[in-house]
Amino acid sequence: MLLNGIEGKPLPIYGDGGNVRDWLFVEDHCTALLTILERGRPGEKYNIGGANELTNVELVDRLCSELERAMPAAANPALVSKDIRSYADLKQFVADRPGHDRRYAIDATKLGRELGWSPSHSIDRGLRLTVQWYLEHRDWCETVQRGRYQRERLGLGAAAD
Repeated sequence: MLLNGIEGKPLPIYGDGGNVRDWLFVEDHCTALLTILERGRPGEKYNIGGANELTNVELVDRLCSELERAMPAAANPALVSKDIRSYADLKQFVADRPGHDRRYAIDATKLGRELGWSPSHSIDRGLRLTVQWYLEHRDWCETVQRGRYQRERLGLGAAAD
């Protein structure tokens, strides 16, 4: 989403965008994994979650707002050249994936209760750090995309080539 927004490309949102997910900043996910490895009981299962349930469209709206703060659309040549005034104008609702779950519910209570873990970042701080990282590491993103994957839509049930 972020790279598409930066480049003035459509921001595809499955279905009506109402699918709910529990969002978690990547560093928080990593600290949860380390906590489980260091203090978890062998063979036990722990759910990792951020207690940040948002619909997909809500998350995209927040990403657009954060991108606007960090890199205003009016100053982004990729948007100005297409006469696009807002990152939110790039949102595009696309056909839902076959079998797409409406909601993923995560209960990470056990992880907090037994191991004392909880996220360190709010959803807004995590999004701000994520946008900042992508803006500062465009060269890395370009290097990664030189391979086969070009951010095309996956999961449509078509056979792989």
